[in-house]
Amino acid sequence: MIDGSYGEGGGQIARTAVALSVLTKQPIRITNIRAHRPIPGLRPQHYTAISCIQAMCDAEVDGLSVNSTSLTFIPHDIKPGTYSFEIGTAGSMTLVFQACLLSAFHTIAPLNIRLRGGTDVRWAPSWDYFTHVFLPLISRIGIKTEAQLIKRGYYPTGGGEAVLTIHPVEQLFSFHADEPQNFSDMNGIIHLANLPDHIGARMKHAAIKIAMKHNLRSVLRVDAAPSSSSGTGITLWSASGPTILGSTILGEKNISAEAVGEDAAYQLIQEITSGATVDRYAIDQLISYLVLAPKESVCLIRELSNHTKTNMWLIKQFFHVDFEVTQQQYAIRIVVK
Repeated sequence: MIDGSYGEGGGQIARTAVALSVLTKQPIRITNIRAHRPIPGLRPQHYTAISCIQAMCDAEVDGLSVNSTSLTFIPHDIKPGTYSFEIGTAGSMTLVFQACLLSAFHTIAPLNIRLRGGTDVRWAPSWDYFTHVFLPLISRIGIKTEAQLIKRGYYPTGGGEAVLTIHPVEQLFSFHADEPQNFSDMNGIIHLANLPDHIGARMKHAAIKIAMKHNLRSVLRVDAAPSSSSGTGITLWSASGPTILGSTILGEKNISAEAVGEDAAYQLIQEITSGATVDRYAIDQLISYLVLAPKESVCLIRELSNHTKTNMWLIKQFFHVDFEVTQQQYAIRIVVK
């Protein structure tokens, strides 16, 4: 029995619990799903994620519907193949992909998932963060994927489309990034749809200006393409040694392009100067993979969010694992034992 209202109490608990259920072949029952949210229960993106996982493993499920606050999930073996799902709104495709990937990376043959929905929406990793930060990070521990963006989708209509291919894992490796790295470059993508070109240019110049002040070399590009809804945003990342840090900001009507670019750059620089080797967003998802590595893994983070604390609690419902959390001079050291 898993309490879906524990800690941060968001949809992450339902998505991750179902993925870990498949991974460990343990039947689960989740209650109080998103109980304290303005609209309790499963939202369309949670429903889609669990539906996709159900299809991939022929799971027996009870309570799977939008707004459901309880769910019983009995998994079976993952079936390789091709799966297509439509979220039906601008619900986050990257969150769905993350849940599917965690449940299915032990596939015995390639598995393809095609989704339609939102690629760059609030409260979720942007498409570029997913493909340039998260997927490269888990590749370092042996997870093999390919991601193809067909079309971006923004709030409120969605309409984005992408494909994730999951390849069989040959071997998992521990993740060791327990020393601050020398980050010297800032890479990034600015995306926009149905908006004037100057918005992307202003965002780009603002981010580069901040990077120059902190002695970071910058390579940023602007991707402009039509979509069913207007939207814009920026994702930045910096790689060094065994790891990569990222930041992502969506544009909003009442916030200038310059402010969005500056905010994204400052967020990345804040991660770098803290001595972190995994950023505060990536650790949420990465930690679910680290418990499966053959030896202990270690990394440094800037702060331990409630989201991450909740995920640590959830992981302990499935695995006999310890998390050693130690405050150092600037960053926080996490050892997964």
